Amino acid sequence: MNDAAAQLRRILHLLPLLADDRAHPIDEVASAVGLDRAALLGDLRSLADRFDDPGGFVEGVSIFLDGERVSMHSSHFLRPMRLTRAELGALELGLAMLAAERPPEEQRAVARARTRFTAVLAGTPPDPAEPVLRAAGTGYPHQDDAPRRARIRRAIRDHRKMRLSYQKASAAEPEWRTISPCCLVAARGMWYLVAHADEGDGLRFFRLDRVLDAVTLDERFRPSAELTAGDLLRDGRMFRAEEAEPLVIRYSPRIARWIAEREGQPLAADGSLTLTHPLADADWAVRHVLQYGPDAEVLAPAPVREAVRTRLAAMLEPR
Repeated sequence: MNDAAAQLRRILHLLPLLADDRAHPIDEVASAVGLDRAALLGDLRSLADRFDDPGGFVEGVSIFLDGERVSMHSSHFLRPMRLTRAELGALELGLAMLAAERPPEEQRAVARARTRFTAVLAGTPPDPAEPVLRAAGTGYPHQDDAPRRARIRRAIRDHRKMRLSYQKASAAEPEWRTISPCCLVAARGMWYLVAHADEGDGLRFFRLDRVLDAVTLDERFRPSAELTAGDLLRDGRMFRAEEAEPLVIRYSPRIARWIAEREGQPLAADGSLTLTHPLADADWAVRHVLQYGPDAEVLAPAPVREAVRTRLAAMLEPR
C-alpha cells in the first residue's frame, strides 16, 4: 500500500537513520530500510522538494540528494529521549486523542501504550516550575468517573432529575443545568450523558469529563420514548437523526488527501474534499474546523459558519 499513512510510517523510520550529517549511499539506505531504490527516492523527494508544508510538519529537517548519496541535517533526532513530565503528558494526551479516533481493533495497542506512559509519569518527580498536569483529553483535573456514572444510572432508572455543573469548552466558567437524564453512551473513547435540559427543548449531549458535579434531585420526570444506539450513533460519533442541518465542510487540497484516506472518500477533481458530518454539538464543529486553520471551510449550516467567525474574532482581539 502506497498511501499517505504508509509513506509517513516509512519516513518516520527513515529519518533517524540519516540524522548524523553524513552522506549515505542511496543503495545502502534502501537495503537498510527494506525499500527498492525508486521507492526510497520517492520518499526522500517528497521531503526534499516540498514547497508548502502542511500544518504540523516538523521544521528544521534538511534533505540533500546528489544522485547517489543522501544526507540530512536536523537537530530533532540527536538528543537522548529524556522526556520531561510536560513532554510525557503531551504524548499521553496525543494517545488519548488517538484512542478517540482509531477503530476498535487498534484500541488495545493504544491502551497498552497509554498504560506505559501513565506508569512512567507516576514515577517521574514533578518539576516545581511546571503547572499541574491535567487528565489527558479533558483539560480538567482527573477524577474517577465510575461512581458518577453509577449515580447517573440510578437517576435514569428512578426517573429523577439532576443538577449538573457543566464546563463547556467555549465557556470561562461552569454553569449549573437541570436535566432529565435519558441514557449514558460511549462513543469514540468518550462517555456522553444524553438528557433533556430544562433550559431548552430537545436532547442535549453532555461530555461526562466536563461534568464537574452531578446532584440527584427529588423531583421526578416522565421518561420519553426509549432511545436506541442507532438513534444516537453513526460511525461511532454522537448525533441525533432528526437534526435538520448536517455539517458540511470543504477541506483544501493541502490536507484533503489524509482526510479522504481516513474517511474512505474520493477526492474532487481539484484535490479537495467535501464531507458531510452529523451535527450534534456546535462547539465540536467549531473546534474541528479551527484545528485545520484556513484549510477547512464550513459550507453549512450558517450558524456554525458564524460561530467560527466569532471565535476567530475573539482570538484576534488584543489582550
